[in-house]
Amino acid sequence: MSDDLRCDLLLTNARYLSPDMDIVSGKAIAVREGRILSITDQDGCPCRADAVLDGKDLLWMPGLVDGHLHTSQQLLRGRLLDEKPVIWKRVNVPFESRLDEESSRLSALLAAMEMISCGTTGFVDAGGKYPEIYAQVYAAAGLRGRLSVMTNDNPLCPGSLRAPSVPAAVERLRRMKEALGGLLKPIYSVTTPTAVSEDLLRAVFEAAAADGVPVETHMNEYAGEVTDFIERYGKRPFVWLEDEGLLRAPMTAPHCIFLSQEEMAVMARRRVRVIHCPFSNCGKGVPPAPQLLAAGVSVGLGTDGSAHGGLDLFREMRLFRGVMNVTRGVETADSSIMPAETLLKMATQGGAAALMEPGLGLIQPGAPADLIAVDAGAPHLWPTQNLVHTLVESASGADVRHSVVNGKLLMKDRELLTIDADRVRREAERLFEKQPWLRSWK
Repeated sequence: MSDDLRCDLLLTNARYLSPDMDIVSGKAIAVREGRILSITDQDGCPCRADAVLDGKDLLWMPGLVDGHLHTSQQLLRGRLLDEKPVIWKRVNVPFESRLDEESSRLSALLAAMEMISCGTTGFVDAGGKYPEIYAQVYAAAGLRGRLSVMTNDNPLCPGSLRAPSVPAAVERLRRMKEALGGLLKPIYSVTTPTAVSEDLLRAVFEAAAADGVPVETHMNEYAGEVTDFIERYGKRPFVWLEDEGLLRAPMTAPHCIFLSQEEMAVMARRRVRVIHCPFSNCGKGVPPAPQLLAAGVSVGLGTDGSAHGGLDLFREMRLFRGVMNVTRGVETADSSIMPAETLLKMATQGGAAALMEPGLGLIQPGAPADLIAVDAGAPHLWPTQNLVHTLVESASGADVRHSVVNGKLLMKDRELLTIDADRVRREAERLFEKQPWLRSWK
């Protein structure tokens, strides 16, 4: 057989979600060397593969991308609901400061299991103490992502998370960068602009530009943080960053709830990649997502980590639809203020933009083969008059049957292939016995 006809994975009788959010049926999708080799009519497909998946009752779609994840908060699940603000200062950071290498490794294992099970194939992590440990776990699991160090020099920050100096902080980021490879790449970050010194803020953004690495930081998450920034610098955050020449590296900005028109213009001009976290943000405010999209800003979705209700991006899509309807749609009598097609693009293409991998988030020849298969024959998804709408209205991560990243099967028929789920559960139970503060942390 000719090498031209041989592929690594063949998806037969495939129905898939096209880049323009249409459903295409009756195709064969061939995958070779981590990319989509071809999409042909099923009857005319010349390709052969040892690994073949039949598409009966399935919908193939691009893998979801979690644009803002806190791996280090995986063991904090259930602790944040109904907490008074500001939780990241009072709860999250003190908790993360106590994590050791063992608990950090387990956090990454649990996060990887949850992401794969929910249809997430890529992520951007907000930074932790041990990104190299996360990288070992995520690489073995087969996920695609960007990792960072939690970078902070605030005297009030716990010592185990606080950089001893600005040069030391930048050097730590660069060591992390050199340790990553394959599907895992670096992103430089600071905790949030109001929580660090101006020297550190400038140094990290300048290092990102110099090193050719994207940068990210929590932006405009709380109204009080915006006013604090204005008091300190005399300008709103995005305006100040541009005026100071610090938006030279590609920037990913999680949250972005409290934005002015001037800031949104800056974000469009500088091609800032915005990540909204619907469940997490509900207790803080409602972002101007329709205005951002109208301005041409790339918008993706994130979970903000499992401590904010889990890593299911299908849930985030559905919740965001409701939030947008109630807050933006009702006031203008626009029931389609956030269409299903837009939400699916945000969860796929919008998140993928933060990973900066050309073609990611699309099912088309030449694109990275990061794909998931949804069980479209499930009772709550079938029959349907519009499958795209039904995905947003009714699907969940539990409906994902198969997961493929870079052409490699990570989950088949709901069975994880790269992680021993039973072993991880046993390890988690032992860790909670060994470190009881994890179970009853306050």
